[in-house]
Amino acid sequence: MMNCNAIEVLAPAGSPESLLAAVRAGADAVYLGGSAFSARANAKNFNDDQLKEAVSYCHVRGVKVYLAVNTVLLQEELKKALELVSYACTLPVDAVLVQDTGLLLLLQTCVPQLRLHASTQMSVHTPLGARALYNAGIRRVVLARELSLAEIAEIHAAVPVELETFVHGALCMSVSGQCYFSSVLGSRSGNRGLCAQPCRLPFSVEGGTGHDLSLKDLSMICRIGELADAGIVSAKIEGRMKRPEYVAAATRACRLAADGQPVPEELLKNLGAVFSRSGFTTGYIDAHRGRDMFGIRSREDVTGATNAVFSELRSLYKDEYQRIPVVFSLTVQQGEPVSLTASDRENHTVSVSLEETPQPAIHRAIDAERCAEQLKKTGGTPFYAERIDCTVGEGLSVPVSALNRLRREALAKLEQARAAREAVPFQMCEIPKPGTYSAGERKLRARFANAQLPALAKNCEIVYIPYDTDLKKIKECRENGFPIALEIPRGMFGMESALRARLAAAKEAGITDVWAGNLGAAELGKELGLTVHGGFSLNITNTAAIEWYRQYGLSDAELSFELTLGQAAEIGGELPRGLILYGRLPLMLTRNCPAANAGGCQSCKTAPFLTDRKGIRFPVQCGGACSEVLNSVPLDMADRLHEICNQDFGVLRFTMETKEEAEEIIGRYLTGEPTQGEYTRGLYYRGIE
Repeated sequence: MMNCNAIEVLAPAGSPESLLAAVRAGADAVYLGGSAFSARANAKNFNDDQLKEAVSYCHVRGVKVYLAVNTVLLQEELKKALELVSYACTLPVDAVLVQDTGLLLLLQTCVPQLRLHASTQMSVHTPLGARALYNAGIRRVVLARELSLAEIAEIHAAVPVELETFVHGALCMSVSGQCYFSSVLGSRSGNRGLCAQPCRLPFSVEGGTGHDLSLKDLSMICRIGELADAGIVSAKIEGRMKRPEYVAAATRACRLAADGQPVPEELLKNLGAVFSRSGFTTGYIDAHRGRDMFGIRSREDVTGATNAVFSELRSLYKDEYQRIPVVFSLTVQQGEPVSLTASDRENHTVSVSLEETPQPAIHRAIDAERCAEQLKKTGGTPFYAERIDCTVGEGLSVPVSALNRLRREALAKLEQARAAREAVPFQMCEIPKPGTYSAGERKLRARFANAQLPALAKNCEIVYIPYDTDLKKIKECRENGFPIALEIPRGMFGMESALRARLAAAKEAGITDVWAGNLGAAELGKELGLTVHGGFSLNITNTAAIEWYRQYGLSDAELSFELTLGQAAEIGGELPRGLILYGRLPLMLTRNCPAANAGGCQSCKTAPFLTDRKGIRFPVQCGGACSEVLNSVPLDMADRLHEICNQDFGVLRFTMETKEEAEEIIGRYLTGEPTQGEYTRGLYYRGIE
């Protein structure tokens, strides 16, 4: 029986079998995917009939159901996504988990009463990022996995939004929502739930582990209380792709820990045997990042999952988990049908009665104690008798079988009452149309990793340089005719106060514009009264999403480079937009720098490289609180500019290029000269799944 004041235990349900395991192992809530648009598209997930059955099953048992519709959506998918949510509202689910701001915009119009949770795919890792979503109507934020306890507590203290975080399971090397590795290499987008997990393959830095993009799994099970103290209301278990035995083991362990009970060592051992990667880590939570966090799925990890272990874990969910307290009231009076009332704590009350009246006792009269003994036998149901009130007349007889029948009928009716929920009102709204925008004359913008600027950059509409560029250097660049704006880092973990002070000083020095690649950065820019230009990493892939950002207050935005040129050209709305046209595409945003895996951060003067098993080298660059893993070759569209339609600007992203190389590249884009050297067209022609 659970502690009602405990942190919520939120379990994955990638299949009906895993849902059963989660509920019977003690989950307070489950998260699952429907027929489409789930960030775990390769899980079995739930069709409409299965979803309806799952919601009913969970609600009877006092378990909440959160539907994950947490991928970015292409324009043609918006209607289908709304139809899925519309159906889910008839059941109804308890909340919908979203990543796409376009879907967020539409749901707030179609179904304002629906509770919305922001997926970890939205990359929220600062107080201002959480505040932006709270002000937008989000009631729970699933935080980035890379946060420390202190950083979580800072967000909790600053924003009255519910916070959810992962407590056990796989750790991606990249900040969720900021990984493009799988899409750029193979068109399988992590933002679409189709990540091929290339990071688990050998990628090495000199002196590293040989798997320098593969982290151990997280486990904070025995420290759930610390998460609660930091402000977390829901402890989320990762694993919609894993088997039911894993789900049951992780859920039961979390249930015990959340209720303040000891977690048996044998259970933890079996959980590790079912799935781990060289053990577990709490490096992010404890702010102890580095080599110890890395691990792979070794042979020992695999062989530990024996048939005996699986058999033992299956025993965790072979029976109902009795979590629902019931008050029984039995009346046995002469000349009246025997009646039984059952009530739960959610104000559901049902009554049943026998057709016949009690008979005079011939041998032994029924009494309250004997009646209570039968009524408390609720095994095989999710109920337990919290209190039994019996009013029994003297000298009467009622067969034990009749009492058992009353109990069964009452609990069955109570199940029906608990499953019946009012639908959440849903009114289909108009979807912002594609192809309704006409761009002006396309201009160039350039982004530099430092302030060593070539002369031709003066021909650009905006030149982005790092936020921490020396103020004297900023002034010098502006005096020399460069249209300077500052780039706020995509990874802002723990940096919000320092960034605020730095940008305020830059504003005093004349800076009016900033680039923002996450909501926290955009909120900071708005707070300081700066003009905010949205970056590619906002993952804008449809008209409704760009409209959300227009209403939010961006001055313009880069569209996602996961779109094809045709898809990008069809984005409607009113906000000016553009595309990256040159540069090594950022494949990952990592808080645990893979280059530091070779023995600690050396303040790299030149970009270190990750090398894959084919000898291909991927540069790593640091900025803000994170590092970026860059593609092995640059995107280059200089000779295809005539094929880029309906974009107000194109962005040239310079990362490793020398000042002279950048000068030559800008010149090619100003004149349309042919592309040179090794390059890629990115996803602009092949797109993503």
